[in-house]
Amino acid sequence: MLENYFPVLLFVLVGLAVGVGPMVMGGGVSRLLGVHRPDSEKLSPYECGFEAFEDARMKFDVRYYLVAILFILFDLEIAFLFPWAVVLDDIGLFGFVSMMIFLGILVVGFIYEWKKGALEWE
Repeated sequence: MLENYFPVLLFVLVGLAVGVGPMVMGGGVSRLLGVHRPDSEKLSPYECGFEAFEDARMKFDVRYYLVAILFILFDLEIAFLFPWAVVLDDIGLFGFVSMMIFLGILVVGFIYEWKKGALEWE
């Protein structure tokens, strides 16, 4: 009766191999074969604009929040636009109007970002 569970065991083992294998093997192989020369440029903060280990209460520019809002805005738009386009024939006019309302709300968010200057980076 245990042979019925063999596909499940095989699935779990393959999943573990795919998930854990690249982390274990990839890190070790790249460490052995790759060149490891850290410098100040490589160790500098990336994309955040300030040092990672400073005072947690320091103020930073609000543009980082605006860029995050802009990313979420376009990410949501794409995430909902593809499935909608696939089933547009099935959902009819109601689905079309619903998506136009959704896109209108996203356009309002985009205009807000534009007015706040998030698209103009110094």
